[in-house]
Amino acid sequence: MRVTFMGESGRGVAGGAKPFMGARMLLCHSLLTVLLIAVTASPFNNTRPGCPATCGDVSIPYPFGIGPDCSLPGFNLSCNDNASGVKKPFIYNVELINISLLPAQARVYNYISWQCYNHTSNDMSYSTWRLNFTAYPYRFSDADNKFTVVGCHTLAYITGQNQKDSYAGGCVTVCGSSESLTNGSCSGIGCCQTSIPKGINYYKVSFNRNFNNSRVWKFNPCSYAVLAEADWFKFSTTYIKTRQLNETNGGRAPIVLDWAIGNETCEVAKRNTTSYACLSEHSDCFNSSNGPGYICNCSRGYQGNAYLPNGCQDIDECTLKDEYPCHGTCTNIPGDYNCTCPPGTNGDAKKGTCQGSRSNPFSSVKLVIGIVTSTSFALLLLLCIVLSLVREKRKLMRIKEEYFRRHGGRLLLEEIKSKQGLAFKVYTKGELEQATNNFDKNRILGGGGHGTVYKGILNDNHAVAIKKSKIIDDYQKKEFGKEMVILSQINHKNVVKLLGCCLEVEVPMLVYEFVSNGTLFQYIHDRNRTSHISLDTRLEIASQSAEALAYLHSSASPPIIHGDVKSSNILLDDNHNAKVSDFGASMLVPKDETQFATLVQGTCGYLDPEYLQTCQLTDKSDVYSFGVVLLELLTGKKAFYFEGSDEERSLSSSFLSAMKEERLLQLLDNHIKNEEDMELVQEIAELARRCLNVMGEDRPTMKEVADDLDRLRKFKQHPFLQHNTEEIENLLGEPSSYTENEISGCYSIEKKAAMDIEYGR
Repeated sequence: MRVTFMGESGRGVAGGAKPFMGARMLLCHSLLTVLLIAVTASPFNNTRPGCPATCGDVSIPYPFGIGPDCSLPGFNLSCNDNASGVKKPFIYNVELINISLLPAQARVYNYISWQCYNHTSNDMSYSTWRLNFTAYPYRFSDADNKFTVVGCHTLAYITGQNQKDSYAGGCVTVCGSSESLTNGSCSGIGCCQTSIPKGINYYKVSFNRNFNNSRVWKFNPCSYAVLAEADWFKFSTTYIKTRQLNETNGGRAPIVLDWAIGNETCEVAKRNTTSYACLSEHSDCFNSSNGPGYICNCSRGYQGNAYLPNGCQDIDECTLKDEYPCHGTCTNIPGDYNCTCPPGTNGDAKKGTCQGSRSNPFSSVKLVIGIVTSTSFALLLLLCIVLSLVREKRKLMRIKEEYFRRHGGRLLLEEIKSKQGLAFKVYTKGELEQATNNFDKNRILGGGGHGTVYKGILNDNHAVAIKKSKIIDDYQKKEFGKEMVILSQINHKNVVKLLGCCLEVEVPMLVYEFVSNGTLFQYIHDRNRTSHISLDTRLEIASQSAEALAYLHSSASPPIIHGDVKSSNILLDDNHNAKVSDFGASMLVPKDETQFATLVQGTCGYLDPEYLQTCQLTDKSDVYSFGVVLLELLTGKKAFYFEGSDEERSLSSSFLSAMKEERLLQLLDNHIKNEEDMELVQEIAELARRCLNVMGEDRPTMKEVADDLDRLRKFKQHPFLQHNTEEIENLLGEPSSYTENEISGCYSIEKKAAMDIEYGR
């Protein structure tokens, strides 16, 4: 077994890894190490007999160990000198910072990937790293780590895998100027962070070198990317303006690993007494919450190391009065303690209510006074609670009213009254909580960076989809009510109908019609689907989706830019009719340039490259994204996938290369490689290529795309346009003397004439 900790570097093709992390973090780590040593310096044995208990200043608790027979399989460590000549434990070649038995975690150092640009020599140097724990019982903690990217106009990818599946993600940063950067803010301006899924045990970093920050911004020499402990990183503007991130601590950052014993559940592991790891008599087994395997812990009332025989020892609660209070006589027992009132008294000694039991002349009077006092106090307390509840309720109502006013609720209600017949409702927060069973996670239909969509059942048993967004900017708050009126009037059979909204919350919630058959993404990429998708169905879905987007661009008043066109935002009903969704209020055509940079975040694989350079969202941005959807329909591949080189992992890049090299056939879905339809498929592919032009002005409008797809759809539906040599000869009534090439030529002329008649040309 081995851990792979590798870097890839180049300057034009050259470079190397450099340091990361400041003196402040080193001080924190030193203090943490001292605390860990203090904790482990207990009378309880923490290692196997004859095995080192520490390496340098790091405690090594079993099941970890250094040397033969000192650890469980997969937990063997080595104790070597680090780069500073200090003894440290290593997991193969990865330096270990500390180990925690509960929670079952370890912290190690991880190298930072970077790319730098030299304006004097026009040289690019870079270093990218990957970390591989597939042969070890470790997973990168999804709760404690984040993928962090620092730089201007930087796009970095993270790819990884767990025992069942592969994963890819990314983060993109932009900078308007050096003044636009803010210390502590990591929301896309100079710094970006994203989460990782559960159970990843391998990851690799790569940069998209078409997004080079330093060539554009001379104040930003380098960009960085790393999977690291979330609490460790605090963004500083000096990271953008200097090379500070690769000049400290050996170019490393801490990363948190979850670990577990084996791949079995507790129930299965207990059956094999020779390999079961919870050896202490007073220990309990817990299934790991971060992947396969299990962990051990001492039972209640015991402490120590549950992985060692007799490792869990009884706690003497009587010596720990702060944790285990006793206002009487304390007696320690195995796993617990007894606390009794002193002789001549009774009550609860743990709560300190021991009282004398001897009778005296004043006992009745004291009893009455006690009862009256207690009753008065209880009534006073009850009154205070009632007043507090009334106050909190009024406060909550004021907050709801303020949110309602801030989001333009009064204007919205006036507009609804003035527009008779408008089927739009303003819901209360309580109505939507009841419809979703308090937003139960089992009601989740989908989600992403912008928010989560839940299935709701209203009081009239009508099913709806409720979108609970995560954030809304100040401009949208002011215009929200007015924009809701505009969006509620959108009426197109291929656009999901907006039925209403809830304004009495900090971020307004939207209520849409419910579409029952999932998303186009699921329909194309579902591995469990047994039947193939015909070219007719693909063309019908593409045509309907294009018509919906063309309607939003051209017929809505004012026009609406979708801003996040992708296959997961195209829903399908039971008849596979397409309905474009998630065209929220943030996508109205901007009225001034100040709105451009905040309108949309987009989705990796569908982003318009021109938008990333200019931060100006246009209707041609939707055209580019729709071109990627067309490619998904033609190829059956995802917008971002693992095949190909590091520079060609996006479907659009692979497609454009295939078109240029005349190898489109290799990329197509096997189910549409039909010789009859290849001419039609070629036309669809050419339309997709036009949509993917780098320059927006060279792309067709969405109306032109819809018209072209409608023309191709109608052509596919006319069987008399399907050329068949034998059928033509039968229609002529006698054997034809024409050659097959001549018949094909006649067919091409006939097809063009039929299409001209169909469309009035």
